[in-house]
Amino acid sequence: MTVDTIRSICRRLPEVSEDVKWGHDLCFCVAGKMFTVVSLERPHSIAFKCTPETFGELVERPGIIPAPYMARNMWVQEQELGEALERRELEPLIKAAYELIVARLPKSKRPGAAKRAGNARHRRTKAPRPVTAKRRRAAKR
Repeated sequence: MTVDTIRSICRRLPEVSEDVKWGHDLCFCVAGKMFTVVSLERPHSIAFKCTPETFGELVERPGIIPAPYMARNMWVQEQELGEALERRELEPLIKAAYELIVARLPKSKRPGAAKRAGNARHRRTKAPRPVTAKRRRAAKR
């Protein structure tokens, strides 16, 4: 497992950005919110968000620990990339981390929101005019 493999998994997800933070961590974000972080220094480690159930299961495995500073937010860290998790296991965990972050975003910031808003604008019909006293009198005649 390599950092490039993680990049390819993360970059396939909609509207993901990447940025190097803290000098040596490659962070993958959606709408500015991190869901996966990979250390660029050897040995490469990876941290990602997960559900409380998955958190409990993963931290029992050798090579996986609660992520420093982020464990209270249900993040785990594989201490050496590819040692405890194989790609077939890691890929769904990264996708789940992405979906956890997307689910907490306001609808206007979720991936595809601009496209949906644009389509909705084109489908709108003209709103009915409000009934006024003048119209009520005209309708009675």
